[in-house]
Amino acid sequence: MSCMPVPSQLPTARAISGFDPFSATLHNVIAGEIREMRAKLEALAEVLVGDAHFASAYLEQLQDFDYLIQHADECVNLLERIARGEDSLSAIGHIRLGAVQQRMRDALGGA
Repeated sequence: MSCMPVPSQLPTARAISGFDPFSATLHNVIAGEIREMRAKLEALAEVLVGDAHFASAYLEQLQDFDYLIQHADECVNLLERIARGEDSLSAIGHIRLGAVQQRMRDALGGA
């Protein structure tokens, strides 16, 4: 078995109507990027909460970190579901944050 060299550029691929050969890969890569942002947000929140004076002075703002972390989780899960082939409407139905789910439905025309 021989190894073929990897081309420096992706081959020209034409999307079939309704099908994008790179869609699942791209969804997974974006999910990974969001997961990385989520981890950094969580680490920053832990540092800030560790300062009792700061935490008591900015409790309301620190709750935004929790929301952002949950929001990131929901977006990652949505992208991964779609990458696995689940239809968009069904995937959106799994979103646990009501406002996020509604924005997604609104983006698809209120579906």
